[in-house]
Amino acid sequence: MGKYNNIYFIGIGGIGMSAIARYFKFKGYNVSGYDRTPSDITAGLESEGIPVHYEDNTGYIPEDVAGTLVVYTPAIPHDMGELVYVREHGYNVLKRSRILGEITDGQRCLAVAGTHGKTTTSTLTAHIFESSGEGCSAFLGGISKNYGTNLLTSANNVVVAEADEFDRSFLQLHPETAVITAMDADHLDIYSDISHVREAFRAFASQVSGTLILKYGLGIGPEDTGAKILSYSYDNPESDFHAAHIRKDECGYFTFDIVWPGGIVKDCRAGVPGWVNVENSIAAAAIALTYGLDPDKVREALGTFSGVRRRFDIHYNRPGHAYVDDYAHHPAEIAAAISSIRDIFPGRKLTAVFQPHLYTRTRDFAEDFATVLGKADRLILLDIYPAREEPIPGVTSEIIFNKVRLEDKTLIRKEELMDTLEREDTDILVTFGAGNIDRFVEPITELMERKYGK
Repeated sequence: MGKYNNIYFIGIGGIGMSAIARYFKFKGYNVSGYDRTPSDITAGLESEGIPVHYEDNTGYIPEDVAGTLVVYTPAIPHDMGELVYVREHGYNVLKRSRILGEITDGQRCLAVAGTHGKTTTSTLTAHIFESSGEGCSAFLGGISKNYGTNLLTSANNVVVAEADEFDRSFLQLHPETAVITAMDADHLDIYSDISHVREAFRAFASQVSGTLILKYGLGIGPEDTGAKILSYSYDNPESDFHAAHIRKDECGYFTFDIVWPGGIVKDCRAGVPGWVNVENSIAAAAIALTYGLDPDKVREALGTFSGVRRRFDIHYNRPGHAYVDDYAHHPAEIAAAISSIRDIFPGRKLTAVFQPHLYTRTRDFAEDFATVLGKADRLILLDIYPAREEPIPGVTSEIIFNKVRLEDKTLIRKEELMDTLEREDTDILVTFGAGNIDRFVEPITELMERKYGK
């Protein structure tokens, strides 16, 4: 990277892109970029001295071709004006995943992959290393509530990386240690079917040099990797890392022992509620313990973890009323979140607001979405957030809505959401989605405080 003075990002507001932008700013480069719309992430970048613009305008691109590296996200359309310009004018143009691979190359990379659970698990792993005093650099797929950022930096050579399966990006990484949390069907616009998803994860597993820690039951074996294989689970005693002596308090927080090949770490407490976060804690602890961190420091770090924004994020919790926001956008993620909510708030009425993400995902999983959303008591379904995709004829939120076996369901445009919630007396309210539904988190929280008290 020494020959470059400028790093220019096309799609700088993406969660993975913004972490890399922050990294290069920290390293002293001139960093700037484009994104389609302002957001909390872009506001954060601008406050840190990184210029961001919101129009497709080549005038913002540094003129020094030889001294400028352009990084882009595959979520950007291939015919976007700035992207076409830099390719035609001789700039070195690389995908985000390639850059992350180059940054982590030659360092002790600890990677977390999986179709769900990877953001919380990788953020928790980074927190364990940071709070233990070992330290790490970390490129995260969410904003850590402990640190208020998706990037951590350290003088040592340990890097925690979220390994994204989208566009096979994780195949740019060659980790020393890796966790795979799940291999569900997803991104079928890229993979076409589940067999190709599993094939990609096996290819990722083959690139792990030291230890591969698998969610118990995943179909990866010694024939797929030269790494040592260990397993983890919530509470399956046949797995190498699992929870035992599990206790839950009245607020949904869990205390448990971690059973692992080196012994038992007693009386751990997950810093965020819900059984799914016990499982995430086991996976993160497995990385830390395999690395060689002190078990007592691992226990302490688990208890001080504050979570990740938009991952089972409880914004309001008063007697009789609560509001949870969650990034879940895949049926398996929604099912796990609803299960945890039911566990924390037993016997309560659950209203789910869901914004589908991508036309292809809606088309491919309409039946599954309908099944898991039917586990709520009331459903408010919004229009599809298209992200990088053009509309697909016949694919709308209605194909989910018509399959949901709930009488209490409503299909509305997102512009109608606040008025709808204003008229309702919600008990447990949860918002799901990976699109711009996050723009409603603050207004909904303020609405809850106004209606039910701070």
